[in-house]
Amino acid sequence: MSQGNTQSQGAQTTGHVWDDDLQEYNNPLPSWWLWAFYLTIIFSITYWVLYPAWPMGKGFTTGISTITYKNDKGVEKTTHWSTRALLMKDLQDAREMQKPYFDKVAATPFDQIAKSPDLSNFVASAGKVLFSDNCAACHQSGGQGKMAFAPNLTDDDWIYGGTYDKIQATVANGRHGIMPPKGGADLSDVDMDNLANYVLSLSGEPSDSAKAAVGNELFHGKATCFSCHGADGKGNQDIGSANLTDKIWLWADVPGAGSADKKVAAVKAVIASGLNKGVMPAWGGRLSADQIKLLTVYVHDVLGGGSKK
Repeated sequence: MSQGNTQSQGAQTTGHVWDDDLQEYNNPLPSWWLWAFYLTIIFSITYWVLYPAWPMGKGFTTGISTITYKNDKGVEKTTHWSTRALLMKDLQDAREMQKPYFDKVAATPFDQIAKSPDLSNFVASAGKVLFSDNCAACHQSGGQGKMAFAPNLTDDDWIYGGTYDKIQATVANGRHGIMPPKGGADLSDVDMDNLANYVLSLSGEPSDSAKAAVGNELFHGKATCFSCHGADGKGNQDIGSANLTDKIWLWADVPGAGSADKKVAAVKAVIASGLNKGVMPAWGGRLSADQIKLLTVYVHDVLGGGSKK
């Protein structure tokens, strides 16, 4: 074996030669690739120093980079960098950016907010976020509600009233609707069948006129339905009793019933078992007064279900 700066067909070699004609070519990596490799090493070391990186026993290296933010109680807190701390900082920055608008909404009367383009746009954007985070789970993302679970907020039918003040009271304090069961000792199966036909007749749904006539007497007499739903069946918003004269149904899926008999059965089931599941939690302890007012305006103005009565 000999050594020297030999060349083979113009290619650069290391100078090592074996058996007179076996040579080792010299093919170094491109400079740009080497520098990129060195930079990744420098970046990695810098990252390990600044941010959480290596597990150590039951903990980890926290790094020297810190984040300062205010927690939910308004107390300033400085901690090592983490994705949670970064989220809290981002939320704080977002709240500070929105605060002037929240203050304006809080200081502006309900009926004047819609007259301000800036406030209307803010209600539409910030209200959508609040609604999605706190209300959409029950009322659906568009406020259309769900049969036998949560009422539709986009129509003009309100169990407890659709004015600004009443919507605000509903959001802040929650609601718990109760209808006592009438099955068993109170009413016989025949009674409930007659009563269901009468309830359907109030909104113009198909019903047996003879049974509805008997149901009318039950409604205003033995069954005492009139005491909550009113003698005219139009309900009472003060106690949250439903209007039975429109075609809007929440607890009995009359629109989804395929026949007149199934509609009677749907209403009859509600009469028999009553209701104790119309519960909406109070948000007064979870959201600020400004957030509740914003949600109120969003439901009333943006979703389009608010009323003046």
